[in-house]
Amino acid sequence: MTGWSNWSGSVAASPRQLAKPRTAAELAALVTQARKVRVVGAGHSFMPLCETGDLLLNLSDYEGAVEIAPDRKTVWAPAGWSLKRLTAALWTEGLSLINQGDVNPQSLAGAVSTGTHGTGAALGSLSTQVLGFRLMTADGRLVECGPDLNPDLHEAQRLSLGLLGVAVAIRIQVAPAYHLEERIERRPLAEVAERMDELSAATRHMEFFVFPYSDDVILKSLHPIAPTETGRAAREIGDESEGAFRAICDLCAALPALTPALQRLVMRTMGKATRRVGPAYEIFPAERNIRFEEMEYELPRAWGVPTLKAAIAHIRKRRLPITFPLEFRLVAGDDIWMSPFNAGPGASVSLHQYAKMPWRPAFAEIEAVMRDGGGRPHWAKRHTLTADDVHRLYPRVGDFLRVRQAWDPTAKFANTHLTQLFGL
Repeated sequence: MTGWSNWSGSVAASPRQLAKPRTAAELAALVTQARKVRVVGAGHSFMPLCETGDLLLNLSDYEGAVEIAPDRKTVWAPAGWSLKRLTAALWTEGLSLINQGDVNPQSLAGAVSTGTHGTGAALGSLSTQVLGFRLMTADGRLVECGPDLNPDLHEAQRLSLGLLGVAVAIRIQVAPAYHLEERIERRPLAEVAERMDELSAATRHMEFFVFPYSDDVILKSLHPIAPTETGRAAREIGDESEGAFRAICDLCAALPALTPALQRLVMRTMGKATRRVGPAYEIFPAERNIRFEEMEYELPRAWGVPTLKAAIAHIRKRRLPITFPLEFRLVAGDDIWMSPFNAGPGASVSLHQYAKMPWRPAFAEIEAVMRDGGGRPHWAKRHTLTADDVHRLYPRVGDFLRVRQAWDPTAKFANTHLTQLFGL
């Protein structure tokens, strides 16, 4: 046995074997011989999606390369590559992902299979950009699926939580390489809430961060721009500011009662608006070196801001020592069976807590607020959904489970958490 833990340190496992296969033959031998199989990327899931006592796979060294379609609108990409590695490789070929989130260590397969997303009122999750998969099934076969090839398998695999097999390659839509302009500024929360439609329409990507004890937000916008400036983009958060924020988090951990005052101080001392430009794959991600735990709920667009305000009001009323800012993003609706955005346009509200501080009690309280707003959780972020909740919230779960049963009748790819979550 070997030890494994996720990025935040809150999920630990002792798999019988941790393997990094390089070839299809090696992978097939591992999968067919194992009783249970899970796949791990960067360990950025806060739920125990990768936890297993049997075989834990990592495909970062698996054979394969980017295969560009003749029309340059799609590529086949190695599923185990990190988004950082993939986007850099695409850039050398004059291509970019259509959208991505603000961290990039995750594997492509991990991001797709959990419905990970960036921000943009007209842009869906990474799963919506996928048009095909090459998958190793429970019996060691390599199977391809897409809208016109094994379509039911494709529909279920678009957001699968790894329950159907091991994705080895993913066909994803891409765009000609583009540059982005990033602007970050301080704005009053009341103003941003009132002008939400206007602000989101004015730029391709808009999000904001709000400390629960401050009345201002950190507004961040990204928009495509001609490459008029050269040079590599600087990191959004430098070592100095990250060190200062870590010190504040440590102080809040030692003296939680100081949290409100320290957050207001941080916002009062925030400098002038900043701007930077650069290749999209360098501008999208930000450094995330301070460990935290995260809960994220996806809400109907109209309930996004009211639910955010309700969460902030609850935190203030209960004086909960939430040290990180809440994050607010907009995401387009989709038609994916197990996507929390399949009911229409959505708003995403994320709650983070410093990893050294208690998080379960506060998350439980705020989760109730999110559910009151009609929210459904990000599958990889902290939540307490039961099988009854999943069947109530997802009208197509029956179709998903029917396909899962057909392709993995012994539930080889299900662990304890997923078995309980779906009532397998």
